[in-house]
Amino acid sequence: MAPGATDEAAHEQGGTPHYPLIKPAELDWTFAGPFGHYDLGQLQRGLKVYREVCSACHSMNLVSFRNLEGLGYSDEQVRSFAAEFQVEDGPNASGEMFMRPGIPSDRFPSPFPNPEAAAAANNGAHPPDFSLLAKARFATQGFPKFVFDIFTQYAEGGPDYIHALLTGYGQEPPAHITIQPGTHYNPYFMNGPALAMAQPIMDDQVEYTDGTPQTVDQYSRDVAAFMMWAAEPHLPERKATGMVVMVFLIGFAIMVGIVKRRVWADTPH
Repeated sequence: MAPGATDEAAHEQGGTPHYPLIKPAELDWTFAGPFGHYDLGQLQRGLKVYREVCSACHSMNLVSFRNLEGLGYSDEQVRSFAAEFQVEDGPNASGEMFMRPGIPSDRFPSPFPNPEAAAAANNGAHPPDFSLLAKARFATQGFPKFVFDIFTQYAEGGPDYIHALLTGYGQEPPAHITIQPGTHYNPYFMNGPALAMAQPIMDDQVEYTDGTPQTVDQYSRDVAAFMMWAAEPHLPERKATGMVVMVFLIGFAIMVGIVKRRVWADTPH
């Protein structure tokens, strides 16, 4: 089955459907390939989308406010941003927990006190933490595609999947697929034909001040890139180090070959 094709034909023939029903498209990302880098403007927009939309349900427990300096913010801006959040602290001298404004060393607070409360507020489904989601979610490529991914350094499956999922709402489910009450059809969902989360974002829901289009597609691209940064903030440095290592190894192999030929040049074979 070609990339992007649906699994509906197999299902209609009595076979077991494979999810997602539609494979996410491979998009162009600035952080793709061996020379990839993050677009700080896009990451800042993605943070805005997370702050104004996603943070109402999804936590980001492994990311500290001070990490936002990697997005180009100054220490003063990070402190101001952190202070907008209320963080639980304590116990105080009376043995009680209390709330205080956030500081750079704090991590993003969870919108719910515990997983049970999160599930109860979201139709029985616990919204996953965003910290590593971009590395944990991706549609399998299959053979032989995953073999070539080793050489192309394709690691954008998570952002591709997140973008596809966020833009995949609003489609009519095929007649042979039963959608359970309280769930929402999305052919890009990897665990079934529908999920508990309703479409989380609409056009013009988040205001961009840099003139970037305020569309679901753009919001999805930006928050997916931001989630990739949250999962792997040092990706550009890792790729740069990898390139230096590869150049060194190639050069070293050439030097070893030259030395070998010189050392054994006068030895009869």
